[in-house]
Amino acid sequence: MLPYQQLPKVAQSSGFSLLEGVRVLDLSTSVAGPYASQLLADFGATVLKIEKTGGGDDARQWGPPFLNGASLWFLSVNRNKHSMALDVSKPEGLEVLLSLLETTDVLVLNMTPRVQQKLGLDYATLNKRFARLIHASLTGFGLAGRRSDHPCYDLIAEGYSGIMDLTGEVDSEPQKVGTPAADMLAGQDLAMAVLAALHARHRSGQGTSIDVSMHASMSRFTSPRIVAYLGSGELPRRSGGKDSVIAIYQVFNTADGQLSLGLGNDGIWHRFWDAVGDPAFGQRAHYATNAGRRDHRLEIVAHISDILARQPRDAWLALFAQHRIPAGPINRVDEVVADQDLLDKEFFYNSESAYGVIPQVGLGITIGGKHQVHRKSPPTLGEDTQTVLTEWLGMTPEQIGQLRESGII
Repeated sequence: MLPYQQLPKVAQSSGFSLLEGVRVLDLSTSVAGPYASQLLADFGATVLKIEKTGGGDDARQWGPPFLNGASLWFLSVNRNKHSMALDVSKPEGLEVLLSLLETTDVLVLNMTPRVQQKLGLDYATLNKRFARLIHASLTGFGLAGRRSDHPCYDLIAEGYSGIMDLTGEVDSEPQKVGTPAADMLAGQDLAMAVLAALHARHRSGQGTSIDVSMHASMSRFTSPRIVAYLGSGELPRRSGGKDSVIAIYQVFNTADGQLSLGLGNDGIWHRFWDAVGDPAFGQRAHYATNAGRRDHRLEIVAHISDILARQPRDAWLALFAQHRIPAGPINRVDEVVADQDLLDKEFFYNSESAYGVIPQVGLGITIGGKHQVHRKSPPTLGEDTQTVLTEWLGMTPEQIGQLRESGII
């Protein structure tokens, strides 16, 4: 039995309706742009993926792993969307897209400025015809600047941002974050910017351009390290599971496993030593402040390590929870998806789809007591093309047939 088959099954529901009536056309591929439009769809927007004929979104080919022929990476960021296969590089296909833009609120793209201008999909061109359109670009390096036309993936953005240099053990090579962090962060940024632009348009009646880059989003993610360097001149270095600012903020071994422990303020510091039965150690004058504890970090860590090695991890976690001490396990992915608290909240679930039963990760946000957002499972390539042309644009069977014969759809 595969892990997802043990998850609770969730039926399609009405989901959130906060963005009901907002129509989004998404021309982006891979992870960042599709994640942004999934967030908008989860909040109730109608999202139509415009995919290239033949292969569709690049992420459809990303695998293995596949499930019933579908890329699991694709399935992770394309819930609650419709799909239309359309060749926008040809005049007839571009005209269909422009017709759709007549009733569109938000256009999402991950094309470089040169490609946008070549297709006539840049903001300056579209704004002349669609003044209310919110033009949302998500690229590697932004629409302006010396790298604006450079291609980019998550790995590249993580390297540029400094996060790879800061990730890993002291003596290790730089390491990528274990999930596509630049993609996901930039996707969140784009969705957030779209919400702000929709709010502004409600007042002004005018659309706007949004320019989000993976490079900037990932670099902003390192703000605490960057600002600390700018103000002190101290170059931060990777320190594994140890924080370089908070004195005791790291991973420790126990008798049977590892746990993370964060003694982030004076109150927690004293509660910890009360809990482990050594209050006198915590009351030593030279440990009274975080700065003092940083100066004596090695001896403190050695003492904590000796204590924690005496009992199993779960015994310590139970004790720390009782004393309100921030601590937790170092979970593997299989342990994360078995977390009963998350399962109780239907954060992980199964749903029927054209690919069969598929696993999904929920939004994890509760609004008005509701948390379910699943209205529609990730679409197969072009599964809504006929419906969009017929019901959204009012095309006749003859017109649709001509588009199909010429390879536009």
